[in-house]
Amino acid sequence: MEVQSQHNVSFSNGSKKNNVSREARMMRVLQEREEQERILASIPSILITIDEHDRVTHWNPAAESIFGIPASQALGRPLQQCPIQWDWQPIIQGISTCRGKHAPVKLDDLRYTRPDGHEGIIGITLNPLGDSTEANRRVLLLGADITERRLMERQFAQALKMESIGRLAAGIAHEINTPTQYVGDNIRFLQDAMRDLMDLLQRFRDMLECAKRGAVSAEQIAELEQAIEDADLEYLLKEIPKAIAQSLEGVDRVAKIVRAMKEFSHPGAAEMTSIDLNHALESTITVARNEWKYVADMVTDFDPNLPPVPCLPGDINQVFLNIIVNAAHAIADVVGDGSKGKGTITVSTRALGDWVEVRISDTGTGIPEAIRSKIFDPFFTTKQIGRGTGQGLAYAHSVVVEKHKGIITFETEEGKGTTFIIRLPLHQEERVEEAAA
Repeated sequence: MEVQSQHNVSFSNGSKKNNVSREARMMRVLQEREEQERILASIPSILITIDEHDRVTHWNPAAESIFGIPASQALGRPLQQCPIQWDWQPIIQGISTCRGKHAPVKLDDLRYTRPDGHEGIIGITLNPLGDSTEANRRVLLLGADITERRLMERQFAQALKMESIGRLAAGIAHEINTPTQYVGDNIRFLQDAMRDLMDLLQRFRDMLECAKRGAVSAEQIAELEQAIEDADLEYLLKEIPKAIAQSLEGVDRVAKIVRAMKEFSHPGAAEMTSIDLNHALESTITVARNEWKYVADMVTDFDPNLPPVPCLPGDINQVFLNIIVNAAHAIADVVGDGSKGKGTITVSTRALGDWVEVRISDTGTGIPEAIRSKIFDPFFTTKQIGRGTGQGLAYAHSVVVEKHKGIITFETEEGKGTTFIIRLPLHQEERVEEAAA
């Protein structure tokens, strides 16, 4: 009996130890879970998870703060039933692509509106969760509010644009001054010619009155002939139409420059707008004319059937300007002031399936092989101080690749020149799947 009693005591102690151990493990699990929740809650990024039925299973404090929607209004509900005011089409398409390819999908610049009316922009990456063999997979929406960043980028872009305008201002003033001068000269010529013509008209009126009375004398006829000779009527009849045509041409030239300046300096739309890329290039070439006209001939080869291209007009104009000015500087390094011959800048456009391609070529120095990998780096420049900041091509790369999901490359040969190739997609929405591929 004593042995049996000891055995029972031993068994009871073992059970207690097992219970204590189990409780300790559960406490550790709870503590770890709480720690994970605290970590997730401290992350400033949006963290939203949805299950295989698109129901929201996690809605972190950042999502509450940014969207202005408490977790209680989102958890357990299908994502599309959550009161988020944003563009649902790319979200739905992105989730489908993410699940179908089991790969992350990046969605940039999604605009949203909070219940209180506050508007903003977020960037979201959709990440698949779970094994790729599962029929239905969960998805993590990881995002950040980029409203302030985009605002700063727009301010920087506008500052860069105005810096370019300031740098080109003297040349633009000269471009406007030249046609203005010959318009003024022609108007003064027309003013003098009008005085002579008015004098002749008065003499003809006097003769007409005399003719009505049947009293035109030989002396009056001789005086009129002398007045016609003094006024050089034949010359006036020949030159007045030319002066008018030249004046109209000068006015058109000034108007073209002003329109180009207005289009170029305008802050532009914050959203994609379909534009005539050929017209945008023509305006930019006009604005930059004083940079290239002394050192290069400009050749354009625009596709007349080019379809409208969705883009941010102000940003794309700045990209074109940066590359054209760089081309002019590269040619100037070869031909000097152009007095002994000029180089050539060639700008062409063409449609390539779902893309539009712009080529800007120069007959300049070419890019040395040692620096080709750096030309799109911020602040990298080979120009003298005051001639370049190193931001032009870095900005061009950011605009084309990041904002437009396009491609910018170059072909170059030292001593012969460089061609920059810009390709922009015609259908921005189709780039979602390509980004995930």
